[in-house]
Parts: sequence; C-alpha cells; structure tokens
Amino acid sequence: VQLQASGGGLVHAGDSLRLSCVASGRTLSNYAMGWFRQAPGKEREFVAAISWSGIQTFYADSVKGRFTISRDNAQNTVFLQMNSLKPEDTAVYYCAGEGSGTPFTIATMSSTWEYDFWGQGTQVTVSS
Repeated sequence: VQLQASGGGLVHAGDSLRLSCVASGRTLSNYAMGWFRQAPGKEREFVAAISWSGIQTFYADSVKGRFTISRDNAQNTVFLQMNSLKPEDTAVYYCAGEGSGTPFTIATMSSTWEYDFWGQGTQVTVSS
C-alpha cells in the first residue's frame, strides 16, 4: 500500500487546515489508520487514530477538541481536520496504516511500532 499525504501549508495561529491521505495499491477499509507528526529535533508523536470502520477514534491530549480524524473508505482516503492551529502544531505530518489485526486501543494505536506502512509526510507550519 502506498500513502500520499497532502494539504499541509503555512498558516497563522487560529487558522484551519485539512490534511488528506490517499491510498493506492490496496483498499484502506481493512486498516486502522493514524496520523503522527514530527517537529525538528523531536521524536515522531501520535496525533490521532481511527478504526477501520471509522466508529472508534483516539486523539493525543494536545489536539483533543481541535483536530478531527475521519475516513472515507469509498474514496480510500483518511482526513485530519485541524482547527485552532497553534505554533506548537508545526511539524511534518505523516499518515500510517495498521493491518495486522492489533487490538484498537490508545496504547497500540499511539505507538509507531504498530503501523505497517507510512506516507511521505506533509509540512504544516503555523506562525504566531
């Protein structure tokens, strides 16, 4: 499976962005999906995850209430709606897929080790 993330850009604090992650090569409907981000000099960190059905979601505390993860399996796409952006949200954002049948819990879905394939990332820069 190949993932193509897009939608990043340069925005001001308080603005919104919507990231998209489109899959090719295989349907995403069998996979739990996650978004992670990595700021310069920092480790990659969990942002949000969504179950294959879209019914269950998890969020990092730092984005809860501001970001929303969703998916459209018919379009083979996962989205990350980011509202009320802050300068500390500046990072490269990556989408990833988990297809090994790992139980969908915050502990598993927040770990980079659980994911089987990754997109190339899209840069989000938030100015103050």
